[in-house]
Amino acid sequence: MIVGGDVGGTKTLLGLFELAAQRPRLLTTGSYVTNKYGSFTEILDEFDRSVGRQRTIDAAVIGVAGPVIGGVSRLTNVPWDITAAEIASHLGTPRAQLLNDLEAMANSLDVLTADEVEVLQEGVRRPDGNAAVIAAGTGLGQAYLHRVDGKLRPVPSEGGHADFAARTDREIDLVKMLRERVGRAEVEQVLSGPGLLNLHRFTHRGGECDMLEGVTEEEAPARISQAGLSGRCQQCADALRMFVSAYGAEAGNLALRAVATSGLYVGGGIAPRILPALGTGLFMDAFLAKEPMRELLEKVPVKVILNPEAGLVGAAIHAQALLERPT
Repeated sequence: MIVGGDVGGTKTLLGLFELAAQRPRLLTTGSYVTNKYGSFTEILDEFDRSVGRQRTIDAAVIGVAGPVIGGVSRLTNVPWDITAAEIASHLGTPRAQLLNDLEAMANSLDVLTADEVEVLQEGVRRPDGNAAVIAAGTGLGQAYLHRVDGKLRPVPSEGGHADFAARTDREIDLVKMLRERVGRAEVEQVLSGPGLLNLHRFTHRGGECDMLEGVTEEEAPARISQAGLSGRCQQCADALRMFVSAYGAEAGNLALRAVATSGLYVGGGIAPRILPALGTGLFMDAFLAKEPMRELLEKVPVKVILNPEAGLVGAAIHAQALLERPT
């Protein structure tokens, strides 16, 4: 038996799995609102109660939304510290590990089925190439997958906190607004749920929007997306277009940095909800606008991950691999 987890800034998923070839078999899962708990062990306690766990846990891997250093992570958007040692102690297993959440998600890419992804660009996948994954949600995550000895090996990054690269005069104005509001324009301040709210502020020039009446800040990004997709608010639609274009541009940057000839994957909670906007061509136009490297990027397969449990599956895959190693 193995436990996989995906701890995000908004939602935490935990799953109990059985071993199976390539992709562990999910037996049961639990979903929790992250900031309603004082620590990760509180969520583990509730998971134990809900599944009535009595069997021995042989390995556990938890993906977390933050950097992992020496088996310890301080989550970026939640005031928690999580350690592999406390997870091992709580579950009674010597095989426990923390991964960055995008590193965990990256482990799932080879086992995702055709109905778990949406193709934005077919490309020409090279079996000897690298890959990469980018995911906007509560924050923005990025990870590389380097080809080593014929296999893709995930490598975490904190690229979402790199500087936002403005491409147009309008995006330069956006950077100026972000600098005034938060002191620094990082990619996550544009490409995330809070980032979409920043774009909304920019396109509304600080004015009110009927679409957000009675809506909390946490609910606002979804409402902006809905209003933008439906065309009910032209400034919301403008914000969504800016978001999609910037998302495509940053995905293209990542594909270049990774030389992702085996594929660029778009994960996270936002992309599946705005698929119609991603499919307009705006995302791919920005992705490809990288002369003199356009020809290279035209061959990169680009896919949106539709499975909201991809990070959970990837954590379980890594946990299963731990069982093949000595403790």
